[in-house]
Formats: sequence, C-alpha cells, structure tokens
Amino acid sequence: MHKGLLIDFTKCIGCRACMEGCREANDLPRPPADAPPPAHLDADNYTVVLSRDVPGKGPLYFRHLCMHCEDAACVSACPVNAISKRPDGPVIYDRDQCFGCRYCMTACAFQVPRYTWESNAPIVSKCILCYSRLDRGQEPACAAACPTGATRFGTRELLLRTAHERIRAHPDVYVDHVYGEKEAGGTGVLMISPVPFGELGFRADVPHFPLPSLTWIVQEKVPNVVITGAVFLGGIWWIINRRMAQAKEDEGS
Repeated sequence: MHKGLLIDFTKCIGCRACMEGCREANDLPRPPADAPPPAHLDADNYTVVLSRDVPGKGPLYFRHLCMHCEDAACVSACPVNAISKRPDGPVIYDRDQCFGCRYCMTACAFQVPRYTWESNAPIVSKCILCYSRLDRGQEPACAAACPTGATRFGTRELLLRTAHERIRAHPDVYVDHVYGEKEAGGTGVLMISPVPFGELGFRADVPHFPLPSLTWIVQEKVPNVVITGAVFLGGIWWIINRRMAQAKEDEGS
C-alpha cells in the first residue's frame, strides 16, 4: 500500500522543525544563522514552511514539498529513468542516471523539481520522502521532527480517511477539500486547511486525472534529443581517446 503524508495546516506552528529534520536526513547545507527563511523550494530545501496572514486569525503556516503523485508525470517524462515511483509510494531520484534534460521540471504540475544551476555538475533536487528511512522502518524525517502532529505519516488510505474525519468533525475549521485526493489523479501528500488552497498559492487548476497521458508532448521530442546527444558525446569520447593514444605514440617514439 502506498504511504505518504497528511499535513494539517491548522496544527502547524511555523517552527520549521520539519525543515531541520529534512536537512539533516538528506545532508543538505545549512543556511547562515542570520539568513531569512526560504520563500520557495530550491536545491538546498526539499520542503519549505511559508505563512500567510488570515484576517481575524493571524498567521497561517503551511508547507510546500514534492506531492509524490500516485501516477507521476515526472516519471513518465524522464527519458532515462532517473526518476521512478517506488511500490510503497515515494517518487525518488537517481542523480547517477540523470543527464540534465529537465523534462521532469516541465512535466510537474506542482512545479516542484529544482535544478542546481550554480553547480559544475548540475542535478535535479526534490523531496524523496526519505525512502532510505522507510527501508529501515522509520518515518520520514519531517514527520518524525514535527512536535505538534501537523505532519503525519501513514498509508494513503488511512491518511485520507483521517483527513475527511477531521473535516466532518470540524466543518467550521476546515474547508471541505483534501488537497491531493484528486489533483493529478491523486498524490501521496495530502493537505487540509482552514482557508482555500488557492489563497495560499497552491494551484487550483490541476486536472483530476493522471498527467502522464499528457507527457507525450515532451516524449515525442526525446528520440531526437537522445540521438543527437549520444552522437555528440560519442564524438567527444572518440576525440579524447584518439588524442590520448596519439600522445602515447609520441612518447614511445
């Protein structure tokens, strides 16, 4: 059964313990002590805690991270299987397979994957649901670090049931919408909120069907890209090896 997260914005206090846990678990660089909190996902932050002022209620804290789609468009768009969906839910990334086409960034309806533009060997950066911790029987670092239970880990079925029970029990607190239940055909990360998600910057126009059916627009261009890239890289390989061989010949003579 697919596992995931339920994030309840009414329980989040903005402590950012989830971000700290994520940094430690994924060996991400820590920002300077005087740096302001990040305002969006980036290569050094797999999740971010943001806030909005709600009239009469004060600040509301909420999170952005990979949604771990049940049928992920980024997976279907990747021509080299650098991004894959595990049977237990996480959408994971293999940097050794990636050749930097960034099709995953184009395909993602939630605009999650980030690219390490400043690196000499750039890679894609995103939440991987701490799958190595799952293999050890542990929950994701963000859920383990949360002091209020705002982030809860479990099977998608159980989390979805919990979300609807909370909404039914407190209709005056929550909007009647579990974000991720239907968006993009369903996601592993589910969210409930006291205000409409569109007011918090979440996309309200995500189709309620799996998006890989649309990735043919990207994939139809893959063969030419791959063939051209292979020929180009093969040419460089031949030139380098030819020069090395010539150098050895010159040394021997």
